[in-house]
Amino acid sequence: MHPRFRRSAALLTGALIPLSLLMGQPAANAAADPMADAFAGAATTYEVPRDLLVSLAYAETHLDGHDGEPSMSGGYGVMHLVSNPSTRTLERAATLTDQPVSKLKSDDAANIAGGAAVLRAYADDLGLSAAARKDAGKWYEAVAKYGNASSADVARLYADTVYDLMAKGVSATTPDGETVTVPPRAVQPERGPYAKAKDLDAPSTLAANTDYPGAAWVPANSGNYAVSNRPTSDKIDKIVIHVTQGSYAGTISWFQNPSANVSAHYVVRSSDGAVTQMVREKNRAFHAGSYNRRSVGIEHEGFVDNATWFTDAMYRSSAALTRNIADRYGIPKTRANIVGHNAVPGVDHTDPGPHWNWTKYMQYVTGGSGGGTPNPHTPESVCGAGYKVIDSAPLGTAGTVHLLYNTGNGGNCVATIKKTSLGTATAASAYLEVEGKTRVTDSGNFAYYAGPVRASAAGKCVKWGGKAGSATYDSPFEHCG
Repeated sequence: MHPRFRRSAALLTGALIPLSLLMGQPAANAAADPMADAFAGAATTYEVPRDLLVSLAYAETHLDGHDGEPSMSGGYGVMHLVSNPSTRTLERAATLTDQPVSKLKSDDAANIAGGAAVLRAYADDLGLSAAARKDAGKWYEAVAKYGNASSADVARLYADTVYDLMAKGVSATTPDGETVTVPPRAVQPERGPYAKAKDLDAPSTLAANTDYPGAAWVPANSGNYAVSNRPTSDKIDKIVIHVTQGSYAGTISWFQNPSANVSAHYVVRSSDGAVTQMVREKNRAFHAGSYNRRSVGIEHEGFVDNATWFTDAMYRSSAALTRNIADRYGIPKTRANIVGHNAVPGVDHTDPGPHWNWTKYMQYVTGGSGGGTPNPHTPESVCGAGYKVIDSAPLGTAGTVHLLYNTGNGGNCVATIKKTSLGTATAASAYLEVEGKTRVTDSGNFAYYAGPVRASAAGKCVKWGGKAGSATYDSPFEHCG
């Protein structure tokens, strides 16, 4: 999740220049855009692609250093440099940049430079040449390592998040009101050995033995929860809402770390509401002190002091999860039973914090205003980075089938997004047939969507379609070229 270290642009010799020297020259004029300038300077100094550096920082912290306060896993600053029993990227950054740890924790420019330096060090370890360093796609393995993930699967999830952000573009406002942007750009990541890692966002990772049908399964370390037999051993009558104080991938990795001694049953992603289950509901996750025996814990990606993490997709997806849990255990859908971590007796936590919109959340939980809880997945999130919808067809009231195209690689993708029976496995399908090739179909019982079905189709006509409920759509050959 989080390093930092700093290199010189005078890299013909490959020598490191201490940050104290690089930052010691007085500026002629105060920077009007200090964070943007810090990213540009660090990118130049360490020959790290600037847009990659910003996207990585945004994935970690939304460009908020949180005044030097640590994340749940002990990460500091905009670039989330970590200091915990198993990861010491903060200390490594101090050595590489010749800066004190205290400055790396709290000074944005120093922190950004440190993150760039650590990332460059990983690139050097991988043997990236000067020419290769200019191609953002070749940094994938270095980005994956930067995440300090507990497994290759989570490392891929972390790196894919960064590259998805580059593809979509970033526009972030810093706590000081400065806007930092990354224009959308198609980058083909070179995953190397991570290509063989499990794609935790793929439909195949939605495990049949999870308690919630829409969740991916990534088990927490066995030392971070207690094996139990709930609700036989203890009645489940509470649902506790948390905020991770960290990123989605970083939180998943932390719960897999034996040093953590904490966990939650579920983690929900900010951008699209994706859900990962890490502890079975029958077991006691270590998340809420005296409520551990009687509750299910849901962590939400983000930080309590930054409202930008709390997206509508997150609220709706989490509300669907909470409603599902409440229905299965007979928990009343009230604020007396669905509580924040801060409301648990005997704890000193403040999450979900003042920016969490309880009114909106409970309306979604109870099915009140807001039109119910829609599918948390979109065709773009199903098909992946670079794919944009170019055509759609309704499948009655049961769903919509979408055709997407990726201008970067000439590929098409088809996804059927359900509108009814969400969270319940029902029959759905999606297919794509490139002219002159065999049709590929994804068909079965799915909780939220069928697909993605992808194929290279540059210069070719395609047939596409799908089914949800009793409705079917079949296109002619079209979208040629």
